[in-house]
Amino acid sequence: MAGRTVISRAGAIRAAALAACAALALSACGSTKDTGASGGGAGDKGGKVGVILPLLTSPFWQAYNDYVPKMAKSQGVDALKSVNSNSDPAQQITDVNNQLNQGVNGLVVAPLDSAAISAGLDQAERKGVPVVAVDVAPEKGKVAMVVRANNTAYGEKACEFLGKTVKSGKVVQIMGDLASVNGRERSEAFRACVKSKYPDLKVLEVPAKWESDAAASKLDTLLNANPDIKGIYLQAGGVYLAPTLQTLKSKKMLKKAGEKGHISIVSNDGIPQEFEAIRKGEIDATVSQPADAYAKYGMYYVKAAMAGKTFKPGPTDHNSEIVKLPNGMLEDQLAAPLVTKKNVDDPELWGNTVK
Repeated sequence: MAGRTVISRAGAIRAAALAACAALALSACGSTKDTGASGGGAGDKGGKVGVILPLLTSPFWQAYNDYVPKMAKSQGVDALKSVNSNSDPAQQITDVNNQLNQGVNGLVVAPLDSAAISAGLDQAERKGVPVVAVDVAPEKGKVAMVVRANNTAYGEKACEFLGKTVKSGKVVQIMGDLASVNGRERSEAFRACVKSKYPDLKVLEVPAKWESDAAASKLDTLLNANPDIKGIYLQAGGVYLAPTLQTLKSKKMLKKAGEKGHISIVSNDGIPQEFEAIRKGEIDATVSQPADAYAKYGMYYVKAAMAGKTFKPGPTDHNSEIVKLPNGMLEDQLAAPLVTKKNVDDPELWGNTVK
């Protein structure tokens, strides 16, 4: 990750900048390098921050959870111990309400369901508690910021990798939960990219709802009917990697890269298990989600929101860009580079420090 984000500037610099904007009458002057953070007059309020996880059965979320206290400390945030909603959207709303009843001043939530989380967001808004959403963008409600990598880019990068590697034939995408904006965007982007750029590929789909058992059983059934599969796209390595490799191994279809019959596999997440699988030649690539940056900027934005800061669309100083979503929410789209055998041992190239 590049640099340290600066939330506010000295009063004199701010006054000078505003004066310059007024003189030049340029609308672009409303944005600073770090997206135009501005004070809301609340001061550095601070207070306790609740952190709500979607689940802890995935290595990705385990890594994120490990980073939370470290990044909270580095950002000067008093974060409570994380709460695990255990893959239950209804429980997640209960968890939000419990945290609010404990008197938290801010919340960092990784939504399980893009629509269902709105009930919790409404409760937080009524109590004047700012919320930062991590990994999944809510469909409606109020959040100070969504911290998330570009999920459309995930599907496109996976498509381009398989398109250049496989050339023609059948490829499978093991999809996430289509009730989640992440699952929808990855699926739609992969499908659209293949159709427009690689028409010689035939896409077969496995809806697995972020569940490892569903991925294993449905992939097994699909391979029985289609033993000529040439490529697989895993939308979540944290839950799909192990069952996919085990299923291929049980069918004697797990061949190392370079061997005859190797099935090209590209994943999403950027967890240590994926990196090791790349080194072994079991899979070919992963689009790396930055678990450390999710934790860091979740804390950064909730601290800013509690202090009354606001942000505007534009580039940041940490190699990302804040965009305005169709529903009006702001999203900091963090970089998520492609990791292959060429750069798997050089984290400086792909930016994720998960070990």
